Amino acid sequence: MHWLYLVVAGLFEIGWAIGLKYTDGFTRLWPSLLVVAGMAVSFFLLALAAKEIPIGTAYAVWAGIGAAGTAILGMILFGESRDLLRLGLVFTIVVCIVGLKVLGIREDLAS
Repeated sequence: MHWLYLVVAGLFEIGWAIGLKYTDGFTRLWPSLLVVAGMAVSFFLLALAAKEIPIGTAYAVWAGIGAAGTAILGMILFGESRDLLRLGLVFTIVVCIVGLKVLGIREDLAS
């Protein structure tokens, strides 16, 4: 269940990070409120996940999901660069997230 909390926290991180673009520097009320609410939910779920998942792993996975997802949505929604190096680096983040998850499963089985 804690891994599910962590993934959902990462998805909320993507949401609030993308939402920053719509706040116009926190000058637009509703987008700003949604971003702050998304941040709160994201941090709350990260804290729940960190009860059982080592904090270094939890934080790295959370940040990785947020970074990769935000980069991909930035390409889709805002026409940001899709050059091969950028795509390769985002793919590397995803590989690292999967690696940390696999390592977490191995640690759970060992204990």
